[in-house]
Amino acid sequence: MNLTLNVKLISPKARLPEYAHEGDAGLDLFSVTDTVIQPGDVALVGTGISIQLPPDTEGQIRPRSGLALKHQITVLNSPGTIDQGYRGELKVLLINHGKEPFPVACGTKIAQLVITPIHRVRVKTTTKLSDTDRKDGGFGSTGI
Repeated sequence: MNLTLNVKLISPKARLPEYAHEGDAGLDLFSVTDTVIQPGDVALVGTGISIQLPPDTEGQIRPRSGLALKHQITVLNSPGTIDQGYRGELKVLLINHGKEPFPVACGTKIAQLVITPIHRVRVKTTTKLSDTDRKDGGFGSTGI
């Protein structure tokens, strides 16, 4: 299925999101600002774009594995959700878990945008849920 993602460039420094390789799930997002993220600090980094998602989809902002491995930079609220009706600038909340300052230059690949389908549900109250083998087993219930 081919869907169209409408992208508005709202900064002269903005780049269109792009797939690095055929078959990739995520579109690379690029910074339009220069900043340095100090160890332990958080930065809200602009991409200079706004988008119009296809119907019945959401955008997910996800970390880049190379930034995480090499520099301990990740997306703080991962995955960040972009709702279908949002038309503001896409910004990425990055955190530096490393020991060294991390420079973000204009044009740096800072995150990935994955477009996923969403399903709207009808919410209703009930007094009984179906039984399962797991029951209410949660955190750590299956061992290490």
